[in-house]
Amino acid sequence: MQNLVQVRVVDPILTTFVRGYTNNELVGQLLFPNVDVDVSGGQVLEFGKEAFLLYDTQRAPGSATKRVELGYLGKPYALEIHSLEAMVPDQHGRDAALVPGINLGQEAVGLTFDAMALKLEYQRAKLARDPNNYAASNKIVLSGTAQWDANGVPKADITAGASAIRAQTGKKPNVLILPPMGISKLDRNADVRDRLKYTNGKTVTGQALADYFEVETVVEGGAVYATSATGNFIDVWGKDAVLAYVPKNFRSMRAPSYGYTYNLAGNPNVAVPYRDNNRRSWVYGVDHERAPVIAGAGAGYLLQNIFS
Repeated sequence: MQNLVQVRVVDPILTTFVRGYTNNELVGQLLFPNVDVDVSGGQVLEFGKEAFLLYDTQRAPGSATKRVELGYLGKPYALEIHSLEAMVPDQHGRDAALVPGINLGQEAVGLTFDAMALKLEYQRAKLARDPNNYAASNKIVLSGTAQWDANGVPKADITAGASAIRAQTGKKPNVLILPPMGISKLDRNADVRDRLKYTNGKTVTGQALADYFEVETVVEGGAVYATSATGNFIDVWGKDAVLAYVPKNFRSMRAPSYGYTYNLAGNPNVAVPYRDNNRRSWVYGVDHERAPVIAGAGAGYLLQNIFS
């Protein structure tokens, strides 16, 4: 007869830990918020202008009520299955047990989930930075003196992007993701310094740039990755900026948004650790079924190569 540990397929304690684990360098969630789904495949809900039409809502007593449906089925999606394991040798576990406050199981799961979260950040950034995902009206490539670390005027470029988004969605953008070190570089931009010199003191901050750009949230995409253990770090967000409208009070995938990350309900989760006797180790695995998608490309604006 199996005991409770044998019949469990998910470790509830470590799963709770991993769902609360965060990496401060990752910002893709701002563009692709998680939405739980119950099945591993379906249709991406894309949105038109139904919510902005002036409907004739008046009706006579007893007459039929007119109806509106917000959203319609678009491109199909399929959740991807992502799994990764970390191994804790007996010797490491034995030594850690002698030091108060060290839980190598949690450390192994945290390291594993951090690697998986970086992969998701990379996928989100790849979607957001792909010019093929945008109409001609919703992207721009900067070069020469137009770049923001030269004589460019960032405010004008963002205003143009905001106008393009509003023309297609009726919404003003509320999120701007800058490349790594973007805030520091904008601190040296002549137009930024001139506009903020009377209000922001000596240093340009993310909040000051939010005021300058008239966008609620301005952050840097600081995540990096390497293609090998000895390779150089590569910036996930490159030299591009992404402006978008994403609802703050995000409740369901029916809410119009630039993007989503469809997430299988209950994910990510941690499998019950298992024994690898051949390697004298315990193995901790994390599973995550998800798929980031652009649901409304008109709610985004891509600015490529903003810095030299």
